[in-house]
Amino acid sequence: MMQLIRMCKKKSKWWKEKGPFFDVVISSRIRLARNLSLFPFPHKANNAQQKEILEKSEKAIKVNQYMKDSQILRFSELDKIDLQLLMERHLISYEHSLGQGYGGVAIDKKEVVSIMINEEDHLRLQVIYSGLQLFKAWALATKIDDKLNEKINYAFSHQWGYLTACPTNVGTGLRVSCMMHLPVLVLTRKIDAVLRNLSKIGFVVRGLYGEGTEVMGDLFQISNAVTLGQSEESIIDNIERVIKPIIEFERQSRIKLMEKNKVGVEDMIYRAYGILKYIRSITFSETMDLLSKIRLGLYLNLNLDCDISLVNELMILSQSAHIQELIGKPLSVVQRDELRAELIRKSFKK
Repeated sequence: MMQLIRMCKKKSKWWKEKGPFFDVVISSRIRLARNLSLFPFPHKANNAQQKEILEKSEKAIKVNQYMKDSQILRFSELDKIDLQLLMERHLISYEHSLGQGYGGVAIDKKEVVSIMINEEDHLRLQVIYSGLQLFKAWALATKIDDKLNEKINYAFSHQWGYLTACPTNVGTGLRVSCMMHLPVLVLTRKIDAVLRNLSKIGFVVRGLYGEGTEVMGDLFQISNAVTLGQSEESIIDNIERVIKPIIEFERQSRIKLMEKNKVGVEDMIYRAYGILKYIRSITFSETMDLLSKIRLGLYLNLNLDCDISLVNELMILSQSAHIQELIGKPLSVVQRDELRAELIRKSFKK
C-alpha cells in the first residue's frame, strides 16, 4: 500500500527527537488495554463479532478529536510484509502482526499514537515519546481514552476495574514501559544482576519487539508486571523510580570503563564504524550490535562522522520488512542482507 511505502520513507516523531535522558532511554510507552462491553474477548469472538468490534472501534476513533488526522488500516487489506513493517515501527505488537481475524490499527500522522483493534484485547491504545516522558505520554493517552469511552461502553467492574483477556492487565489495564540502551552494562556483565533485581521487585524485561522477542542492540524493554490495586499515577511513578537509577548506573559505568580501558573501548567502536562503512552483506542482528556500539561512541564524544539521528534511523530502516517494502517485493535472506549493507553504506556516505 502506498501509505506504508510513504511511512517507510519518513521518520517517526518518537525516534527522531531527543527526549530527556535520550542517551539511555530510547522511548517511553504508555499502553492501555480496553474491551467493549457485551462482546467476548477476541480469542473467544467469532468472525461476525470481531467484524462488529472492528467497525464500532473505527467509528469511535474517526470522531475522536485527538485522532482526526489518523489513518486506519484493516489487516485484511495488508500482506505479511506490511504487518511486519508495522511491528518494526512499534505500531503493533508481535502477536498482532500475525494478522489473525478482523484486526486493524489506527495510527496518527506523527506515529506517536496507535490503537490496535482485535489484538489480545478489543483495543490496545499506546502512546510513545522519545526519552523518559512517561507522564507526558500518560496525559495524552488518558485524553484519547476518555473520548473513546464517550462512544464505546468499556467492559468495567467496580470491584476489579477494566476487564481484560489476560488477568495481569485487569485493573487499570495500564502497561508502562521504557526502551533502554544499556551497552556498557551488557559489556561489563552487570546487566544480569540488574535483570534479577527488576524481577524481584515486580518488573518485566522484554526484547526489542516486546513479549516473546529477543534482545538486540543492547535494547531492553522494562515494564510493570501488575496493573491491579494501584492508581495509574503510582504505577508510572514507581517505574520512573526504577528507571532513573538504571540510567545513572549505565552512565557511571560508561565513565568507569573509559577510565579503565579507553583504548580497548575506542578500538571496539571504531571497528564497528569501519565495518558498517564498507560492509557488503550483513544480518539485522549484527547491524543492531554494531549500531549499538556506534551509539555508545557518540555519547563518549568519539570522532565519528555520523550523528545519533542517523543511528536511530538505521535501527528502524535496516529491518527486514522496511527493506522489502521499499523494494516492493519479497526478498530472500541473502538479498535482504546485501540490500541492508548497501543501505547502510550509502547512509554513512551521505
